[in-house]
Amino acid sequence: MMKPKIWGAYTVLITPFDKEGQLDEEGLRKNIRFQLSYHIQGLVVLGTTGEAPTLSQKEKAKIISIAREETLGKCLLMVGTGSYATHATIENTLAAQDASADAALVVTPYYNKPTQEGLYQHFSTLAKAVKLPLVIYNIPGRTGQNLQIETLKRLAAIENIVGVKEASGNISQMMDVIESIRLIRPDFSIMSGDDALTYPLMALGGHGIYSVLSNLFPQKIKKLCDLMVEEDYPAARALHYELLPYMKSMFIETNPIPIKTAMNLAGHAAGPCRLPLCAMNDENLEKLKKCLKVL
Repeated sequence: MMKPKIWGAYTVLITPFDKEGQLDEEGLRKNIRFQLSYHIQGLVVLGTTGEAPTLSQKEKAKIISIAREETLGKCLLMVGTGSYATHATIENTLAAQDASADAALVVTPYYNKPTQEGLYQHFSTLAKAVKLPLVIYNIPGRTGQNLQIETLKRLAAIENIVGVKEASGNISQMMDVIESIRLIRPDFSIMSGDDALTYPLMALGGHGIYSVLSNLFPQKIKKLCDLMVEEDYPAARALHYELLPYMKSMFIETNPIPIKTAMNLAGHAAGPCRLPLCAMNDENLEKLKKCLKVL
């Protein structure tokens, strides 16, 4: 398997808060060090799992600063910078670039639902405005708009657009992306945004996972990716099915409610979610506790 620069297990980090709902800076450092102790390939801050829309600009800057300080020379640091406005996305990405991030994860514009040509112009304009490597994040379930393969092929021709986080949940589309893009850009990173699709996507030629579950189990998610790279499919398949109940449990309510609840139960820094996300309901909480108890 050819490995692009961005491959393997990338943890999309939660943002821990204290009991008063303020940023838990020491908790963030502890969580990052926990990830680094298992030699995770990369970390993503300010993503959906990190509750980026609820954070102030001051908090975002502090999170990037802490993450860069803790990860420098140890793993790649990616920062979520996407917005539904192109000018705001450029500003966010330049801030990540100035903070010495290694790459930016940029979600397709949400809410205003641009056309495919609008999506192309959004990302191509961003690519011209920054030097930072860019990974496109396609998650139509949250944004309301799917980045089509022909549009992605056009974008893959731009040098500093280096990969895609494919979270459409459509395995047929994922196959078409792999088949189409690798012919024109062999070094282009194609990774899953859904833990449960890590095994099938990598078996089809994808390169890894932007993982929610690895907040809790970095060693196991990294092992799964390593086994796939080594083409040890029987061992990887066994690990996939071992982890599948936990992968599913992370989405019994809106992400990141389940993973933050699980992190709290396991004694890691997490704290509450910020409104409009709220505590898990009692029925789902019992399901999650049973799942973790088996582990």
